[in-house]
Amino acid sequence: MKICITTNSPNLDSLVDPRFGRCQYFLIVDEKSELIKAIPNEAGQAMRGAGIAAAQLVIDSGVQAVITGNVGPNAYYALNSSGIKIFPVVFGVTAKDALKMYKDGKLKEVTLSPDAGPGRFGPPGSFRQRGFGPGRGLGRGRR
Repeated sequence: MKICITTNSPNLDSLVDPRFGRCQYFLIVDEKSELIKAIPNEAGQAMRGAGIAAAQLVIDSGVQAVITGNVGPNAYYALNSSGIKIFPVVFGVTAKDALKMYKDGKLKEVTLSPDAGPGRFGPPGSFRQRGFGPGRGLGRGRR
């Protein structure tokens, strides 16, 4: 089984990047914890549509699961419709530790509930999941 981990550098000792679409690298690993390849995320520099373009890179790499921080709704739907499972991890964890957590069954797959609205899909209690950040009106003068 091939797994994708979003990171900020091209090795397993790097931290998991909390941003799926704008991460710096996608590490492709097999379930034996061996790094297959590190793919630079060229989509991360896009002005718009970074999540969808990043999702297409991941889909094309043939993985069955993604370990990341937060996934936007468009990237979530693209990955999910391709049968790729998404596992968010808390911030400050290395790729190696996140992979171990995955193998030990400590990561919970993100699933969309029927009553969910637009937002970000991340670990429980994360900044984006609480409704703060871009797209929620914070700092835009809305009441």
